[in-house]
Order: sequence, then structure tokens, then C-alpha cells
Amino acid sequence: MKLRLLLAALAFACAASSARAETCIASHYGHGDGYGGRRTASGERMNPNAMTAAHRTRPFGSMLTVTSLATGRSVVVRVNDRGPFVRGRCVDLSYGAARALGMGGTARVSVQ
Repeated sequence: MKLRLLLAALAFACAASSARAETCIASHYGHGDGYGGRRTASGERMNPNAMTAAHRTRPFGSMLTVTSLATGRSVVVRVNDRGPFVRGRCVDLSYGAARALGMGGTARVSVQ
């Protein structure tokens, strides 16, 4: 019984922490960098035009709403890879998602 309560509390804490918004720097990958077509950490092939993202901790298949603080545009992306591995960045967007946000190289975003 105690183990079930502990597991339920941990599941609630994880769900609550993943629901919080974070503001950070986003980058993009998959277009012209040779990454397109390679396997992501989830095992699927990288499609630069898909609405996908890499995140260090969110589970594969999680849907994130990413909003550009510069343009005000938002996109919903699915986590299918791990990264970014650059200090100060919290999400790597596919080229298609970055294009939809009006992003050049990097941009300050809100991620929910």
C-alpha cells in the first residue's frame, strides 16, 4: 500500500513538473546540416519538415507548445529526440517547426 502511494505521488510530481512552462533559448536542426534522414534517439528517422523536437528530459511522444517570444507565433511539436547538448538551450526544433515560428538560428522561446 505504501509503495502504491509513493508511486502515485512520484507520478503526480512528474506530471506537475512537466506541465510548467520554461523560458529558454531554442535552436533548430535537420536542414542542410546532414542530420535529415538519420535516426533520432527514439528510433524514428529525422524528417526536417515534421513538427518535432529534441528535449533532454521530456518523454518521447510528449507534445510541447513552443512560443517564440520575438514573433508571438506558437507551434505544437512532438518530442522524438534527445538534446540540445549546448549549455543554455532547452529545446532543439526541427527545421519545419523553426520555420513556422519565424526563427533564424536561435530564438528565445517559452516551452509548455
